[in-house]
Amino acid sequence: MTDALELDALWEDFHRTVNMTSQELAAWLRVSDADESTEPLPEHAGEPTGQHVLAILQKRRTDLTDEDIEVMYEVVDTVTAEADVENEPEPEQTVRRNRLMTLGHDPLRP
Repeated sequence: MTDALELDALWEDFHRTVNMTSQELAAWLRVSDADESTEPLPEHAGEPTGQHVLAILQKRRTDLTDEDIEVMYEVVDTVTAEADVENEPEPEQTVRRNRLMTLGHDPLRP
């Protein structure tokens, strides 16, 4: 398990990186997973990592599991790496934004 200071820093980094509320993320996961003929049940919508981010957003810091901590590190690292990309053509920007929003980060927000 992560020590208390490291967990505090990760908690802050994660909540700074994930700039969508749990309601916004839940809605995005439902929309992104729907197609013309079907829509999954709300609790099954979206990628597993997105579902896990949503679950973490609904927890208190003291309730985090080791798996939660791993996902938090993964999300912070992924979003940080993706944020460094600039001057992409519009289609790639849209794909990247959609991918990041699945993790709870909207790159168009300040």
